[in-house]
Parts: sequence; C-alpha cells; structure tokens
Amino acid sequence: MDLSEILAISGKPGLYKMLTETKNGVLVESLESQKKFPVFAHEKISSLEEISIFTEDDDMPLKDVFRKIHEQLEGKEAIDHKSDPQKLKAFFLEAVPDYDQERVYNSDIKKVIYWYNQLHGHKLLDFTEEEKEEKAAEKDDDKATAVDEKD
Repeated sequence: MDLSEILAISGKPGLYKMLTETKNGVLVESLESQKKFPVFAHEKISSLEEISIFTEDDDMPLKDVFRKIHEQLEGKEAIDHKSDPQKLKAFFLEAVPDYDQERVYNSDIKKVIYWYNQLHGHKLLDFTEEEKEEKAAEKDDDKATAVDEKD
C-alpha cells in the first residue's frame, strides 16, 4: 500500500489522490467525488506517508495504524467516525493499545477512522505486498542467524 500519493489537505474534508505536479502545486482528485482540482503550494498538504500517531514509546506511522485496525477488524470497515467519542476512544485503544492518550485527541482519532474507512471503501488498503516483504525479511534473518551459529 503506497500512501505517498494519498493526500490530506488542511481545511478540506476527505482524502485526495495526487495526479501530477504543476508549476504552482499539485493536481488532485477527490476520493469521494472524483472531482479534479489544483492545490497550490501555499496550502498545507500532507501525504499520509508522512503522518504518524503518538505512542507511549515512539511515533507510529499511519500505515502501521491502518494495518492494526485492519487486522483487528479482519479486513472489515471500521465504526462510523461520527460515533460517540467514548466509543471511538475504546475502539482506537483496542487497535493501538499504546497510543498516547494525552497527545492524541478525539479529533485525531475521528480523522484516522474516517481516512481508514475512505481507503477501505476505495479498496486502497492492501497489506499483502508488505506481508510478503516481512516474510522475506524474516527468512533472511533466519538465514543470517543460521550462518552466525555455524561460525
């Protein structure tokens, strides 16, 4: 799953797919309405790849948060982001038990769940390639350990 081309734009609801760069910014397409429009360099644009959530130990990339939610829900859609704040907190705590409850606000949790559901609805949550890479890395680690044990 490549989140580098999925954008959040400050002041605009929802998520946007970057189509191309322009002289003064980028051309985006709304995931919801499929409308295309330019976003200028002076607007605050964040790639989902750059966003992370505060945890007790370190920051967790949004991709990992989405993976944890996806695993918790077994690939299903999350609860509605407009649910009761206590339900949202309980849901998020179950998915990401070590998130920093003082620095991650209800509005952040709402946004993450909203984004998750948008990506899920557009079938943009694909973790299969990353799982293959993780398994390959584990095999490489096992091989390296076996070689070290021989020495």
